[in-house]
Amino acid sequence: MRRRSRRGATVRVPRFVVQEHYATSHHFDLRLERDGALVSWAVPKGMPEDPTKNRLAIRVDDHDLSHLIVEDGTPVEGVPGAVKKSIWDGGTYEAEEFGEDMVIVTFNGRRLKGKYSIFRAGKNWLVHKMKQGA
Repeated sequence: MRRRSRRGATVRVPRFVVQEHYATSHHFDLRLERDGALVSWAVPKGMPEDPTKNRLAIRVDDHDLSHLIVEDGTPVEGVPGAVKKSIWDGGTYEAEEFGEDMVIVTFNGRRLKGKYSIFRAGKNWLVHKMKQGA
């Protein structure tokens, strides 16, 4: 996605996707576009909505940009209306920080809006919804 800057130049705005995924276990995949790939985490309990609670995020291999639109409509046995992989949300984001141990972004999606931090905690990562105005 592109947008015009104040000086008239076209600036590339990075995209994100959150996929609901029924694999060996039900979880959500958070993917952030960066340097031609999707930096990815599996988030077992989904993205946090409460700033007082963090959610576990397990760093997984980067994925190809095609995963921004990947869905698998195969029905999930025993879960009415569920499919193997669906797009829970998507949109653009602005990165305040994108380091080895800390990522701070503001999501501009249909469902996911606002500022989040994704940070290393030992061998895993945590996702934290930041309070408005933080």
